[in-house]
Amino acid sequence: MSKKVLLVEDDSTMRKTLVYNLEKEGYAVVQTGDGAEALELAREHAPDLVVLDIMLPNLDGLSICRILRNESDVPIVMLTARDSEVDRIVGLEIGADDYIVKPFSLGEFLARVRAVLRRAPSSHAVTDQLESDDLKLDLIGRKATRASEELRLTHKEFDLLAMLMRNKGAVLSRDLLLERVWGYEYSGETKTVDVHVRWLREKIEDDPSQPRRIVTVRGVGYRFEG
Repeated sequence: MSKKVLLVEDDSTMRKTLVYNLEKEGYAVVQTGDGAEALELAREHAPDLVVLDIMLPNLDGLSICRILRNESDVPIVMLTARDSEVDRIVGLEIGADDYIVKPFSLGEFLARVRAVLRRAPSSHAVTDQLESDDLKLDLIGRKATRASEELRLTHKEFDLLAMLMRNKGAVLSRDLLLERVWGYEYSGETKTVDVHVRWLREKIEDDPSQPRRIVTVRGVGYRFEG
């Protein structure tokens, strides 16, 4: 069976070139140029390798790498136009397996893909539970508990909390949360997100007036800090 590669690159010309050459090498390729969509595709397709650009719309590559590393041991190769040593160190320290600086040759790119796949385990575990201290979410049973006591969450409260916990540490905009949790039919109604966050805080925070788990990022959205 062909190895599956998720390619995340917002430059459409480069993406097409890399897809063509990966498929020519016999890989099955799933592709996107959007950071938020990349997370959904990674969870849906369980790729054998993720090739991930850093500069992406909606959610940057470093945030995606951090989130995926919390969920899976899938190998990750970072692509970037940045050549700063600090950027490379950050990428590797948050869980990337390799780092390729643009511009690069196709020969180098394919050699690195082969090398990372050779080192990778044959399967990648994806969690069906999310945990943060005493807060636990069973994604299959759709059950939430805090300090072993079950929380009474509505369907959307559960989905919103799961989205925030999956993306722990990343800032998620209200528009992104609205799109991913409620869908396009609620486009523009960002107050819906704020209301549901308030309800969640009442159930999972020690002091809802000074939240420590779901933190507001002024002018943008929310970040789950655990």
